[in-house]
Amino acid sequence: MMFKVETYKGSKQEQYQFLMKQLTALVESEPNRIANLSNASALLNHFLEKINWVGFYLYDQEKEELVLGPFQGLPACVRIPLGKGVCGTAAANRKTIRVDDVEQFPGHIACDAASRSEIVVPMIKEGRLIGVLDIDSPVTTRFDAIDQSMLEQFVQTLVEFL
Repeated sequence: MMFKVETYKGSKQEQYQFLMKQLTALVESEPNRIANLSNASALLNHFLEKINWVGFYLYDQEKEELVLGPFQGLPACVRIPLGKGVCGTAAANRKTIRVDDVEQFPGHIACDAASRSEIVVPMIKEGRLIGVLDIDSPVTTRFDAIDQSMLEQFVQTLVEFL
């Protein structure tokens, strides 16, 4: 199947809603989890401006840690213990964390020294932690409340197909 990522001009929320339609078109008929996460990270990488890393960490319940999944960007940290760094903290608390300046976040794990802000959205399905969506930016205060709300909806849509 050939898929063309299209752009949409409109408000930030309208652009995100268009992005979610593209996500659904990509993942609704594909049963493979890794393929869907790969396409979702590529879609976000194409859509979002001023980012330097976007991808997923998947939860390993046995070891109680996050393990690197599909992503776009420079090589990254492979394993993150639950409760450590922004990703591990968001996963442990099952709540989105938006960090305006990563240097101000206690215990921040610097996988890419160029990252200045970050947003991490937990992926929960049927009450169980699946992993997190992690997005880094080389710009401080890159992510706002609209990004948070719409990325939470993006993750919720994606999780339905995992």
